Amino acid sequence: MWGNQHKISTYFFYGNYIIDMGDDGLKNNKYIWLAATISMLTLGGVFILIQQQNKEEHAEVVFQEEQRQISSRMSNMMGDNQEADLKVVHQTERQLLIPPVLEPSSKSKENVIYDIVAQNGEVQIMDGEKTETLGYNGDFLGPVIRLKKGQKVTINTNNNLDASTSFHWHGLKVASDADGGPHQIIEAGQKKSVTFEVDQEASTLWFHPHPEGETASQVYKGLAGLMYIDDDNSKSLDLPSKYGVDDIPLIVQDKSFSSTNQINYENDFNSDGTKGETLLTNGTINPYIEIKNRWMRYRIVNGSNSRNFTFTLDKDESFYQIATDGGFLNTSVKLSKLLLAPGERAEILVDTQNYKKGEVIHLLANNLVALTMRIENTIENKEFTPSDSLNTISTLDEKKLEDLARQSINLRGMSHMVNINNKQFDMERIDLYKKLGTQEIWKVNNISSMMGGMIHPFHIHGVQFQILSRDGNQPALNEQGWKDTVLVNPDETVELLVKFDREGIFMYHCHILEHEEYGMMGQMEIK
Repeated sequence: MWGNQHKISTYFFYGNYIIDMGDDGLKNNKYIWLAATISMLTLGGVFILIQQQNKEEHAEVVFQEEQRQISSRMSNMMGDNQEADLKVVHQTERQLLIPPVLEPSSKSKENVIYDIVAQNGEVQIMDGEKTETLGYNGDFLGPVIRLKKGQKVTINTNNNLDASTSFHWHGLKVASDADGGPHQIIEAGQKKSVTFEVDQEASTLWFHPHPEGETASQVYKGLAGLMYIDDDNSKSLDLPSKYGVDDIPLIVQDKSFSSTNQINYENDFNSDGTKGETLLTNGTINPYIEIKNRWMRYRIVNGSNSRNFTFTLDKDESFYQIATDGGFLNTSVKLSKLLLAPGERAEILVDTQNYKKGEVIHLLANNLVALTMRIENTIENKEFTPSDSLNTISTLDEKKLEDLARQSINLRGMSHMVNINNKQFDMERIDLYKKLGTQEIWKVNNISSMMGGMIHPFHIHGVQFQILSRDGNQPALNEQGWKDTVLVNPDETVELLVKFDREGIFMYHCHILEHEEYGMMGQMEIK
């Protein structure tokens, strides 16, 4: 087909040309050899590059699979299936999605107004078909609302879903009519405005739905956003603060997808906590980020329905925790692993100084890659030192604690038998009455039954508390800050110092969302 069948010819593609390397060509044009050589080298180089890229992608998948197998073996040894069902997704790495910062609808010296819409969406998460989702002001998850201490804020909330919802500001200290719990329902197609003054220190909070019986499914399908509070102290600290550059939010979740890439909560439902088999960070599977600064600050939110996440770096390298749910620690705490239960948050700093351009660092969640950090030419962005003072949380006075009232909170049961103090949630019943401005010590007991026990993350609305002890022992250094959610292990007692400084009716509950909906929730009235 290429000419005389008796002539043995060889052809090379060079640019847009085909060069005949038959006998005559070889005799008559010595430059064809040069062209052929260039062509071969070029094709070889392209082949090597493609091969190298394929090797890198394959190596990443192998790395994740090895980590998953380690996690699974460790889980089986410990009798815990918490991590065993997460799977490696064989999908090309994608750049980490960074939530947008929400712009105010209007702003003055006295007041700032934001508009938030809960809506249906459709987004590309997996390769192939798009996934039907829920989101705030977008298709999936939500934006970051940035507030300042002392600021008067109005948030106009709009429900464009097909079902009722609410907007709960998790960790925000506000009166109960602005809290967004199950009493503040917004029906489909309806709107509601809340106004409050920001009266707490710099922190990373989040918001999500809280309608009775629908919280778990709506969070699982994508409703979750972030709220940052800034203050004079946070502005004065020499910490990474360029949003999306060296100050990165990470909403870590797990979800499962059907063969058509859909999220089917009803199919995935588990009465002791729904878990997905795919790990997502900011709604991204296998995310990466390019690192150009030495110090990286990550604001991590465990936004899952029920899964605990243990965060580590490659080879158990160290990082520094600088903040808990409700604000900065007094000083940073050096860690090699960080456990967060659903609803908990932490801010960490990662030092990339000892890495060279082209190397990568993995942030792992339960030994799977939650984020790949690709090192570029890093520059010194901050003068942070681990001993720097970050906050001035007062030391607790033991004598004053002895005079405080005690409140027992007994967490019991599994599945549909869960309860608090032998009661399941009743919207018409007030379980506790507290006096505004007072403090108490809450003794939270996780009581196992003959059938065994499980971890319960315990959350209180409208407050920021301090952990006094775990089974009588001082809490770890990285738990000695402001909290609104605390992990309580089976047969463990955790003591909390709680101050009631907002009026109204507030929830307290297990933050395994399915447990909450089965009735592991109570309500207190503060007045």
